[in-house]
Amino acid sequence: MVSKSPSLYYYQYITFLLIKIFILTHLIFIHKANSCCNNSTITSLIPPNEILSSLQTLSLEGNLSLKNNENTAKDFGNIYHFPPLAVLHPKTVSDISKTIKHVYDIGSASKLKIAARGHGHSLQGQSQAYGGLVISMESLQGGEMKVHAEEFPYVDVFGGELWINILHGTLKHGLAPKSWTDYLHLSVGGTLSNGGISGQAFRHGPQISNIFQLEVVTGKGEVITCSKDQNADLFHGVLGGLGQFGIITRARISLEPAPKMVKWIRVLYSQFSLFAKDQKYLISLENTFDYIEGFVIINRSGILNSWRLSFSPKDPLQASQFNSDGRIFYCLEIAKYFNPNETELMNQSVDHLLSRLSYIPPTLFLSEVTYVEFLDRVHASEKKLRAKGLWEVPHPWLNLLIPKSDIHDFAEEVFDKILNGINNGPILIYPLNQTRYI
Repeated sequence: MVSKSPSLYYYQYITFLLIKIFILTHLIFIHKANSCCNNSTITSLIPPNEILSSLQTLSLEGNLSLKNNENTAKDFGNIYHFPPLAVLHPKTVSDISKTIKHVYDIGSASKLKIAARGHGHSLQGQSQAYGGLVISMESLQGGEMKVHAEEFPYVDVFGGELWINILHGTLKHGLAPKSWTDYLHLSVGGTLSNGGISGQAFRHGPQISNIFQLEVVTGKGEVITCSKDQNADLFHGVLGGLGQFGIITRARISLEPAPKMVKWIRVLYSQFSLFAKDQKYLISLENTFDYIEGFVIINRSGILNSWRLSFSPKDPLQASQFNSDGRIFYCLEIAKYFNPNETELMNQSVDHLLSRLSYIPPTLFLSEVTYVEFLDRVHASEKKLRAKGLWEVPHPWLNLLIPKSDIHDFAEEVFDKILNGINNGPILIYPLNQTRYI
């Protein structure tokens, strides 16, 4: 399916460009692609009686739901709907281990698919299991979040925990994870099974580069602890492995001191070459912004007026005279973290960095928000879209990693030719540094 909006990444050291076709970040435990069929070919949802009976004999602390599982037959993509045979709501990791081992022991003759589901943000049915078993990982959220605030701080969380909860939990200790996704209402296991990328990735790498240790249930039902030094093959296979090497049931996530405030900035470019040059320049600096991202604006009028709800223009008069009708612009979105007692030094640093950039002067917009408001910014947009009935709609989506050597040709062919005049969706651009990957 063709998406209605692309997005780009550009980076100095980067050899990649990530293209996202919708505003949020991908995810949830993508375990096994459903290769069954579309709904028109579904003839029966009733599995062989022996499989159903065997699942019901399992001794679990949680429960196995055989009815009213419609919610697990949909996801954020809202394109594919694959009803499962049953849904496991585990209370313990042992519940997951027993279930996986049981299915493994049955053998391949059962044809039973298993998919782990976090918050249901997969896009093409990956967290669904047609005629199979869905494991609801959010049932494990009741476990205690353990923060280690000494040297090399970290937090231990269950795989079904949401990043937004981790943010609030670690902030109580003055700490926070280093690398995020744009949207925080996603499960740990889901993003770590994919990668986890946002504007901090140029410095810290994706989320999978900031993990000390994992607990994984393998396809045989084994519960294995792994890290870079212990069961390293499994560790590296599971991180970004799309759920094909096991289910993440616990993660130890690296933390850093958390700021209280964020200087949030947007500027526009009319030329992709200048936009890319400035992204490349900023990520090459030792002392630079803490968040560097961007997006493409195609055929949208009054873009600066819409920003005024959240941002203040540096020059209101010039901004009011700016016309974006029928043109392609590239927005550089950047942010600087700070604490209230660092405001003056922060502003000096921001002014210096901005003075080296080649953006269109009237389009400089700035805002100061709390750290939580900045990180949870997409959720604010989600609530507005839900109120308008525009959230639970089909979300065609495309992510691309593009070498920096090809990015200019890509921009010319895709933005200037293919999408010019027809696109109305968000196109996100993330600069990535290959050396920051695990």
